[in-house]
Amino acid sequence: MCNLSSPHSKMSLEKMKDLHLGEQDLQPETREVNGILMSKLMSDNWDKIWNFQAKPDDLLIATYAKAGTTWTQEIVDMIQNDGDVQKCQRANTYDRHPFIEWTLPPPLNSGLDLANKMPSPRTLKTHLPVHMLPPSFWKENSKIIYVARNAKDCLVSYYYFSRMNKMLPDPGTLGEYIEQFKAGKVLWGSWYDHVKGWWDVKDQHRILYLFYEDMKEDPKREIKKIAKFLEKDISEEVLNKIIYHTSFDVMKENPMANYTTLPSSIMDHSISPFMRKGMPGDWKNYFTVAQSEDFDEDYRRKMAGSNITFRTEI
Repeated sequence: MCNLSSPHSKMSLEKMKDLHLGEQDLQPETREVNGILMSKLMSDNWDKIWNFQAKPDDLLIATYAKAGTTWTQEIVDMIQNDGDVQKCQRANTYDRHPFIEWTLPPPLNSGLDLANKMPSPRTLKTHLPVHMLPPSFWKENSKIIYVARNAKDCLVSYYYFSRMNKMLPDPGTLGEYIEQFKAGKVLWGSWYDHVKGWWDVKDQHRILYLFYEDMKEDPKREIKKIAKFLEKDISEEVLNKIIYHTSFDVMKENPMANYTTLPSSIMDHSISPFMRKGMPGDWKNYFTVAQSEDFDEDYRRKMAGSNITFRTEI
């Protein structure tokens, strides 16, 4: 729990007053639900999240945190709107695609509230591991796109995101965070269990399982896969437009996708931008040789028996 009187506090009382929030509200206190670490706000709201009513025409974008979620959301939105950039800038990404389990203190909108008010067909977002997904998604056979990113790049991105996002627990040093990540003691739990859990059910449901590195390597090929999964025909012209407008450099400048419209009391882009680098293999600039070797050994143990192959660079 964050001590607000501490000089290392992630949220100053002054900034919270700007948001008209109570002193307790934005403290990144955590609780476990079924062994998965969550913010206390999410855990307090868990019954409502678990009982969320999905619909057959819902599309759910599921990922582990910092695995290409916003990128996939923009691609999907562009496909659904036939490449119409204006339509895709109708609102912030978090308002267009409700983040079902993300719970915020009033006056901010929680994902569940946004989703329940949204007309069909809805595109929704989650970071929940497969066993924590509200059962109505399976019952209604909703379509799901899952995106997985290699563990080392995911870790580095999640670390910097945790530093700039005041709603997440303070990650400490990178060395400390590597240990937390390996142990699954971060919000949404173990990366290893997450990617394996979704992989194991992908053939039993309407799930398109994608890899971040494949999307980087050949966006045209992967966007075509998404369009086919969505049963949407797009012309070559529209496809090229989508590739351009969902490129990292263009999205980084798009206020409807880059989270810069949130107050700095929630996300402080001066610490680290929400869209930082997005390059596979960037982990090499952060891990020491010893950290990398230790991580690889632990990785082999945790991924033993799984047939998923990740690339740590392209």
